[in-house]
This record gives sequence, C-alpha cells and structure tokens, in this order.
Amino acid sequence: MKYISCGNYFSLPNEIFLLGLSSGELAVYSFLKRCENRKTHQCWPSYKTIGQAVRMSENTVRKYTLCLEERGLISTEPTEITTRAGQKHNGNLLYTLHPIQEVIDEHYDRQLEQLEISAARQRTTTAQASM
Repeated sequence: MKYISCGNYFSLPNEIFLLGLSSGELAVYSFLKRCENRKTHQCWPSYKTIGQAVRMSENTVRKYTLCLEERGLISTEPTEITTRAGQKHNGNLLYTLHPIQEVIDEHYDRQLEQLEISAARQRTTTAQASM
C-alpha cells in the first residue's frame, strides 16, 4: 500500500471527541489530518488511498467524507489533471480541514438553536394546555 507521508506523527485535536463522530467519520478525518499540509491545511488523497488506510470501501469513504462536510470539519473541491496529450480528467478531491475551534463553536451554536426551538415549543404547548 502506498500512503502519503507527512512526517512521523500528526496531532488530532482533543475537541474532535466532543462532536459525537462515528468511528468511520473519525477514521477518515484522522487520515485526512495525517495527510494535511500543516501550512495550508489541505491534502488530496484519493478515496482509494483513504479506504486502503482505514480499511473501508471507496463508497464508504465517500459517505463519511460527505458527513464530515455536513458537520463543517472539511470542505472539498474537485481538481483536474491534464495528461501529456493535453486531455483533461478529474483529479482527486482537494480537502481543506477547517480549524477545530470554528467547528466546535458552530456545533455549540447549532445545539443552542435546537434548545431554543425546543423551549419555544414547550412554552407553546404549556400555554395551549392552560387555556
């Protein structure tokens, strides 16, 4: 197996465990974190490379990548490669890993919003019941 080398270690922020990620999401995120350029916070491993590293099929990696995007941990953009013959083909996705504090803040904002909605529903239910 061929892996992208990014040194002998990588750090995984402790806050990642506050987000309730599934084991699959955590595995894919961890591999992306391992591969990221620490200055640009970007990397471009293929679904196949990620899948080989974390023992998942390409479709499963794709599913968890979409979950990580929905949670705001990463963003992706398509890339193109040009062959020597001048033909353009799709390349791997370019992954950008977002700063963990921003992700945590957004996570808490969403939780607070849900609590406020629940409280408003409870107040409405209580008001209707007292009529």
